[in-house]
Amino acid sequence: MVPSEPAALHVRPLPAFEDNYIWLLHDGQAAWVVDPGDAAVVQQALQTLGLPLAGIFITHHHGDHVGGVAALQAATGCRVVGPGREALPTAVRAVDEGDTIDALGQRWQVWHVPGHTAGHVAYVNEAAAGQPRWLFCGDTLFSAGCGRLFEGTPAQMLTSLDRLAHLPDDTRVCCAHEYTLANLRFARVVEPDNADVQAAMREAEQRRARGAPTLPSTIGQERRINPFLRVREPTVRAAVQQHMACAGDDVAVFAALRRWKDGFR
Repeated sequence: MVPSEPAALHVRPLPAFEDNYIWLLHDGQAAWVVDPGDAAVVQQALQTLGLPLAGIFITHHHGDHVGGVAALQAATGCRVVGPGREALPTAVRAVDEGDTIDALGQRWQVWHVPGHTAGHVAYVNEAAAGQPRWLFCGDTLFSAGCGRLFEGTPAQMLTSLDRLAHLPDDTRVCCAHEYTLANLRFARVVEPDNADVQAAMREAEQRRARGAPTLPSTIGQERRINPFLRVREPTVRAAVQQHMACAGDDVAVFAALRRWKDGFR
């Protein structure tokens, strides 16, 4: 007997708060969501789609990512999966590096990607041949940027980003915030002659002008436009050294780039 193909996975961002995205995944029969900071947004989407909520993925403990978890769990009895190294507002299946989760006909790997928070995790599916690979990275990786270092070190964040950057180029990057235009403005200052950054800026402006999200991105795109994945590129290193002289090792350059971005307006 030939095994059946997994059902197609549908993924959509649900805007929440000022600039958050709650990611909703479904196979036509049931849904999971990633980082539901607002329960009402999820409940409205589920009602529109006519789908039950089977589970929740949590990437880290910040309130805009977990604020709706308890209400959704109480209303639906859904599974909740979250980082075992972080304090979360409700009971979860605690996961960490090397764990796997079976959901919606997919197997999801759990990666520990500290930097933004100490216990931050990401979820990436083990895509079958010809099927899309999805990365839910919370606030570790943004399009053209990365998360602030609230709990981790520059070395940790650089290691986490390096790991994500080695995923296949067509991996779809599902970040948790609509920060793309602001990040691209910074990327354009760091690498003013980067044609890929300029093209990405034009596309992002067009998408936002019509109210469309700029996400998901792809790993291949991020390797071309994201200065935090490009700290070893001579153009990025030269720009950082010109802005604030620092030691020449990769971590020092990354740390200086992150400080530059923190103060960029």
